[in-house]
Amino acid sequence: MIGPVSGVLVLAGTPIGQVGDAPPRLAAELAAADVVAAEDTRRLRRLVADLDVELSGRVVSYFEGNEAARTPALVEALVAGERVVLVTDAGMPSVSDPGYRLVAAAVEAGIRVTAVPGPSAVLTALAVSGLPVDRFCFEGFLPRKAGERSRRLTDLAAEQRTMVFFEAPHRTEAALAAMRDAFGPERAAAVCRELTKTHEEVRRDALAALVDWAAEGVRGEVTIVVAGAVPGAGVKTDPDSLRAAVAALEADGVRRKEAVAAVAVQAGLPKRNVYQVVHIDD
Repeated sequence: MIGPVSGVLVLAGTPIGQVGDAPPRLAAELAAADVVAAEDTRRLRRLVADLDVELSGRVVSYFEGNEAARTPALVEALVAGERVVLVTDAGMPSVSDPGYRLVAAAVEAGIRVTAVPGPSAVLTALAVSGLPVDRFCFEGFLPRKAGERSRRLTDLAAEQRTMVFFEAPHRTEAALAAMRDAFGPERAAAVCRELTKTHEEVRRDALAALVDWAAEGVRGEVTIVVAGAVPGAGVKTDPDSLRAAVAALEADGVRRKEAVAAVAVQAGLPKRNVYQVVHIDD
């Protein structure tokens, strides 16, 4: 632990769509910064031009590919007393964006860490989804590989809080299909596309219907909000339906034990009951 220092790390939230949503403090912090660490320096230049801000400090890139190498130098600047402002392309640093590594290092070094609160795709999507928001969890991006994605969603099958995911547009259909298989076709969800932008769109429907919609192609930044589990509401409890539900998950690469657990949650049955039904013909 280093002794008391005067540097400050500022995590600055940036607009997720319209520049007019930028908090007033953002311009002031960018102008006063000794160092601005940006996920994309070109986007930073456009942002400061839109905000009519003149940067007096130096600008460095700080993105997933170089954050490990660049963090020590930024901590040195903080220890030396400099004010470092961290911005990402949109939203709050550290939330599915670069930042956590620098925050952890700054805290370890005894640096003061503060934030300029700004627009959040997570909270915006929750607010407009029409789904319960009293309890929720943020799951970030799902794994790209189908088997890993299915296993992650199977682990979430019993989650009763509303869930929020980020997804790339070209993987949205596959993600929704995997959610349909893990959570059940009737689970309520909302796909929020291009939030706060000119072509903002929020599609609210059951997962099965959203898969059909996404098959036509999805563009733009995507946030998916899914209702939490309601025990007993997901799968019919007759033997044929239970076996079919387990088989569908296995076809997506989910191990049988995990598939049985997920279907048991959806059907509101003990795992042993589903296991016995699935293995009756084995």
